[in-house]
Amino acid sequence: MFSFQRFSLFLFCSFLSLSSLFAQSSPADSIEIAIDRLMAKMTLEEKIGQMNQYNGFWDVTGPAPKAGADKFKYDHFKQGLVGSVLNVRGVKQVRALQEMVVKESGLGIPLLFGFDAVHGYNTVLPIPLAEAASWDLPAIERSARVTATEAAASGINWTFAPMVDISRDARWGRVMEGAGEDPYLGSQIAMARVKGFQGNDFRSPFNILATAKHFAGYGFAEGGRDYNTVDVSPLTLHNIILPPFKASVQQGVASVMNSFNIINGVPATANRYLVQDILKRDWKFKGVVVSDWGSGVEMIDHGYAENLSQVAALSANAGSDVDMESYAYVNHLKNQVTNGNVSVAVIDQSVRRVLRLKFLLGLFNDPYKYCDSTREQVYAMHPEHASVARDMARRSMVLLKNDQDLLPLKPAGKKIAVIGSLAADKNSPLGNWRLAAKDSSAVSLVEALDAAGVSYTYAPGVQLVAGGPVHFVQELPINENDTTGMAQAISVAKDADVVIMMLGEHGLQSGEGRSRAQLNLPGLQQSLLEAVHKVNPRIVLVLMSGRPLAISWAAAHVPGILLAWQPGSQSGHAIVDVLLGKYNPAGKLPMTFPRSDRQLPIYYNQFSTGRPGPKKEVFWSHYIDEAHTPLYEFGYGKSYTQFSYSDLQITPSKDSVSITVTLTNTGSLKGEEVAQLYIHDRVSSVVRPVRELKGFKKLLLEPGARTSIRFDLPRSAFGYFDAQGKWFLEPGLFDIYVGGSSFASLTGAVQL
Repeated sequence: MFSFQRFSLFLFCSFLSLSSLFAQSSPADSIEIAIDRLMAKMTLEEKIGQMNQYNGFWDVTGPAPKAGADKFKYDHFKQGLVGSVLNVRGVKQVRALQEMVVKESGLGIPLLFGFDAVHGYNTVLPIPLAEAASWDLPAIERSARVTATEAAASGINWTFAPMVDISRDARWGRVMEGAGEDPYLGSQIAMARVKGFQGNDFRSPFNILATAKHFAGYGFAEGGRDYNTVDVSPLTLHNIILPPFKASVQQGVASVMNSFNIINGVPATANRYLVQDILKRDWKFKGVVVSDWGSGVEMIDHGYAENLSQVAALSANAGSDVDMESYAYVNHLKNQVTNGNVSVAVIDQSVRRVLRLKFLLGLFNDPYKYCDSTREQVYAMHPEHASVARDMARRSMVLLKNDQDLLPLKPAGKKIAVIGSLAADKNSPLGNWRLAAKDSSAVSLVEALDAAGVSYTYAPGVQLVAGGPVHFVQELPINENDTTGMAQAISVAKDADVVIMMLGEHGLQSGEGRSRAQLNLPGLQQSLLEAVHKVNPRIVLVLMSGRPLAISWAAAHVPGILLAWQPGSQSGHAIVDVLLGKYNPAGKLPMTFPRSDRQLPIYYNQFSTGRPGPKKEVFWSHYIDEAHTPLYEFGYGKSYTQFSYSDLQITPSKDSVSITVTLTNTGSLKGEEVAQLYIHDRVSSVVRPVRELKGFKKLLLEPGARTSIRFDLPRSAFGYFDAQGKWFLEPGLFDIYVGGSSFASLTGAVQL
């Protein structure tokens, strides 16, 4: 977490010369004193300006706007009434705007430049949910490092990522942006991504500020409908939702973004309990709290504020430091101070946080630190970044099924049919958050098969998209009626030795504002799959998706299923690497796959209920028309080899519990396995989940090799937060489970 002493020492060592404004400061002065001196020169309007964030608008290198909203913003930049901006990118644009603010505004305080670099910049990495399926923390950190490097080279110094929302409902489109349903896995991934974005030293021009979002509860939107109401218990808030945010703060995340939803009836942007009490007081967070886009003004629609003036007071007093695109602070906060509704001390606390980040980045020394055009050209799409993207995509894929030994494919001398419009699609694999990338820049599956020298016959089958716009801000038109291409696909499939079908969601069917009530294969793809299966059941389904899908028919009928997610720029190459066995898949599901969307929400760490069953009579917790178990459980994933677990040993000590187990590769191929450790508190003062992930290790084993794995759990791993948000640890009997998924069957117990 941020610490005053650590900041002061680091910045004292790093920035001995701050700027001409602070030329008289002695080296012994802390950064806080330097901020004090700057703030003493600032008017109230200039202070509030540091709390104001605008979206980019006009071509900064072109003529100044003459009228309208563009001129309004332009004048504010020149008057020092803007502290940060988003969606201004490219060295030329960033430098022009920074020069204008530094040279023409009163105090020349440099801007921060933010951008949603979520899973890549020019090079697109797999969507974050896919990366979570790798359970590979070093690889996830490398992925974030690539994103940070390219964004920083383009002038960006602040990313609005990682999203660390836990969600149990795959209908919510933004599950693609997070790490899934588990707070422990989510916390580990949050720390890895923060470290990848921020690095270890902000003196580097390749390190950028990270943002943990959305604080808090956004992933629990009712019905999985984006922006919807959130109503959760304190136990869920403290034990499931908050841990990844706290882990991000402990990792030193620079900023935290408010969520759109309400918590306990109060919008997050004005929620004192969340921001002031938990984040700033209890966790001692010293960074910046930024609203999400317009989340301030949305309080009016929530029915919590009457107007923007009230929004300004509520948000500022709650501890929201920066207002993104609500225009509440810049237009109304001064009057609220004058009227006595907001104190100058509140303003000063927020401004200090903003200025601290600017000093941390060294912008007072060099406002153009991120504006090197040569660096921009070199790192726009560095060849090493493509290699990282390909490797990350391979690590993210999950082998869901592999009957009849279809995989890995041995294409020599075989007739291979490739079916599905997604197989030739170069745009969909990029996923949702690829705002800086070139459209249709991914390597398609058919291109990669060509590059690998695989002979095949391709038929697109029915189209997924029905024509019309394919755009980030518009809903995608899905083909529900046009069966053109069906007959050709059936004909091509008939005589093939194996059929590769690439089906699933388009990259712009998941993400913000893209909730789905039905999680089946969209459009006519299910009909296409069944029609092909009738003439040739030897199918390998490559599933492209931004969320768990309900694929019960495919799971029952198709012998091979590879979950590729939306894998990014190197999509096709990574898929072919896995299909041909050049890479042995090792991904594990970070979210439960339902049998039907009617099961949602479904998750592994549920409570048992008072009637868990199964029972012979009807009176137990279940459906009468659907199994209550998942199609594929959390942590599930197959390999081209096999693994076994044995020799579980549990040794408690005063401060920890040591768990050892033997892992053996019983198959004929080298492969990786993610060994997972779960616990269950049998009896406690507050009912605990049936299982909770508490550790995992990813290991590579040669055929026939075995190794001993050791987990050391501190006593705190067996505790929980009570309904008041207080940490609680009590003696009791705990079950221990170790294995390759949340259904792990190797079990023991320990008394603490």
